[in-house]
Amino acid sequence: MNEIGWPTIDSKHLIVDSKQMLILEKEMFSDGMPQEALMEKAGIQISLWLLKRKHLLKNGVVVVIGPGHNGGDGAVIARELLLNGNLVKVWCPFPIKKTLTNNHLNYLTSIGVTKLVEPPDPNGKELWIDAVFGNNQTRKVDNKLIKLFNQKFHINYGKVVSIDVPTGLCPDKGKPFLENSVKANYTLAIGLNKIGLMQDCALPFIGELHHIDIGVHIKKPLTVDKKIFKVTYKDVKNINLPALSKNSHKYNRGRTLLIAGSRKYPGAAYLALKGAISSGAGFISAVLPELVADSIWHIAPEIVLKGSMQSNQNGSASLFNSLNKIDLNLYDSLAVGPGIGIDNKDWEKSRDLLMNFEGLLILDADALNRISESKFGSRFFLERKFKTWITPHSKEFLRLFPYIESDTYVGLALKAAKEFNISVLLKGANSVIADNKKAWQLYGTDSQTARAGLGDLLSGFIAGSSAIDLTFNRNITTEFFAKYVLLHSFAASKCKSGSNASAIGDDLSKLIRNCKTRQIS
Repeated sequence: MNEIGWPTIDSKHLIVDSKQMLILEKEMFSDGMPQEALMEKAGIQISLWLLKRKHLLKNGVVVVIGPGHNGGDGAVIARELLLNGNLVKVWCPFPIKKTLTNNHLNYLTSIGVTKLVEPPDPNGKELWIDAVFGNNQTRKVDNKLIKLFNQKFHINYGKVVSIDVPTGLCPDKGKPFLENSVKANYTLAIGLNKIGLMQDCALPFIGELHHIDIGVHIKKPLTVDKKIFKVTYKDVKNINLPALSKNSHKYNRGRTLLIAGSRKYPGAAYLALKGAISSGAGFISAVLPELVADSIWHIAPEIVLKGSMQSNQNGSASLFNSLNKIDLNLYDSLAVGPGIGIDNKDWEKSRDLLMNFEGLLILDADALNRISESKFGSRFFLERKFKTWITPHSKEFLRLFPYIESDTYVGLALKAAKEFNISVLLKGANSVIADNKKAWQLYGTDSQTARAGLGDLLSGFIAGSSAIDLTFNRNITTEFFAKYVLLHSFAASKCKSGSNASAIGDDLSKLIRNCKTRQIS
């Protein structure tokens, strides 16, 4: 089950590192694509993007041209903007090294483009285009140039557009080579999405990220060995959820069990249950702290209470006594962790029960913290032989896997998934979902919805949604996991009644119904 069904493997969705992009370009050249033609396509497509945004061009344009082919792209842009009636100037802060770039630059001066001798004035109102280094930059850049660009950015009299990658920003890590890089209002990624631009750490530098299609042949993305996908809210329309049979009863519409909440965090239990209810799962059971168990029938009467949890002296929930009385294998999915608190002795007693659960085990929040503090630590995942999904944020991930290192969230998630044979959701501004071969990275999510309780809602939603899908396909893949995370984020961004987790749960329920009837707008 390693085939990709969602999203489409194309240049809009595929994420690559700088070496993979370079290999693809060389393959295109060896197939007969002239370098001149590729530069023309990139420059013209970016020019068309700019010409659709007249407000950026109204005060003229300064194109800062670098020594290589990124500078050549900038020269083509300068030419096209001039020919369309815009006032254009160029500045070359470094000696030109590529013949093709130099030829374009010579042509620019022959048709009347002003070539600046001194650096442009950052107090001017022109649009500045950063066409200095792009995807091929591998080292630190003159700090004076970066300071000049960022002076322009902060004065904000005219915008800054970076071509492919902001100058000074590592295209693979998303971090500046030194302490800073060019800060752009817009970054226009050429051809394929660069992995560094997808990372949370790149957000202060790239501004609005836009993909520039240069007509990469549909077969080329298929040849990339490591599949990493950019998914956005536009991809929600292409999510297919199973249509439940009209004569199916509650037990074959997904059976899930949630273990959530404590005296310390009773609200986490309610939000996790709300997430499960919003999924449309047919049979939702729960083991809850006594405080919540006594009142849950007032709030969510459809929940089947399977047990209540006492709390230790710190207010954390004790799971074992209740779990020991339940046949866990009656359930398709089991979610453990939201708000249960830390109780290491209780975890050690409960460990084998969870280890032997044959369905999908979803571990979140304090379940992960209990694992990281236990004497076995992350070896729990190696010993468990059945499907396991985990949902850590960055600090929880570090506690679980302190020795796993990578320059990106994608790399961290892929390494953990491969080593422990699990699927990982690594939460962040641009969350990553990964298994041992593939990864999906959310992009363009709503920053206003990073609020307490949303993780609890998500855990319950994943539990309920996976339970439904497991009734159709016992071997659901990480692709399903990625879909659930995107749907949850989409509902949060579209919620008109607020950005709190409870309100978003109501909208998530409506979204799932609309998704199943193909009514997403």
